[in-house]
Amino acid sequence: MPVKSAALLRLRLRTELRKARVVAGLTQREVADRMEWSPSKLIRIEAGEVGISVNDLRPLATAYGITDRRKLDELLDMARGSRRMPFTEYRDLYSKDFMQRLALESAASVHREFGSLLLPGLLQTEEYMRAVIGTYGKDMPEENVDRIVESRLARQEVLEGEEREFSFVLDESVVRRVTGGRGVMRAQLERLAELSTRPHIAIRILPFSIGAHPGIQGPFTLFEFQAEGMEDSLFTEDSRGLTTASTSAEETRQYLERFWELEDLSLKDGADVVLRRLAERVTEGGDELEVLLQQDSA
Repeated sequence: MPVKSAALLRLRLRTELRKARVVAGLTQREVADRMEWSPSKLIRIEAGEVGISVNDLRPLATAYGITDRRKLDELLDMARGSRRMPFTEYRDLYSKDFMQRLALESAASVHREFGSLLLPGLLQTEEYMRAVIGTYGKDMPEENVDRIVESRLARQEVLEGEEREFSFVLDESVVRRVTGGRGVMRAQLERLAELSTRPHIAIRILPFSIGAHPGIQGPFTLFEFQAEGMEDSLFTEDSRGLTTASTSAEETRQYLERFWELEDLSLKDGADVVLRRLAERVTEGGDELEVLLQQDSA
């Protein structure tokens, strides 16, 4: 399948260039000296943090001994297609790893995410977003708040493409916690219920009654890609909300198995029904999710 996403093209290009340098037997310092670059420039290119221009790529390919015309043209096409990364206008707001997450999120064919305390950004209504940001960004300029909201809403456009697959597992606390007030949470739950009826979006709820579970270490996201040669990616989030990226095959496999286990522990059916019932009773406490589900089917 042809790779058209700028994020995937950049990842493929950095992999190819790193491989070519190793085959050529050159260190990053040696290449930087030969190209008359600062070492940091080559490090950032190989990390995928910045793109590389066609004018820079041609002499770099020569330095690596790439003489095959077809291979060179392929690398040049990757360089041209990877220059415009998505969401770059927000890079002053987010960490390097989170910017990578945004780019890959826009290109993934399968998106799996576990939410342990808050709703994933792709599922949040604007009012819910503002309520959440207000809890940790009290001193944040209003302009920055608006831009964060703008970026989250822009991210949600990926949900409209039915050629992608989305699977979310939410801890019960996420849908129980009244965030932003009664009206905001009701609208949020109704939004979740609507999304859960779409054929390419699965939303599952992990009930309190299962006790301790494999997701207690925190939220995480897994991306899979159809493009040949693209590694699956893992993003974890710590208690401070900092995102860490990994493409380790072993670590990604462990988290995928963890996600499948969380799916198995979740309520199997009726997420839309439960979410609508919770929306109706958002200010009431008491019943656990299984009870709500049983009441509706009685």
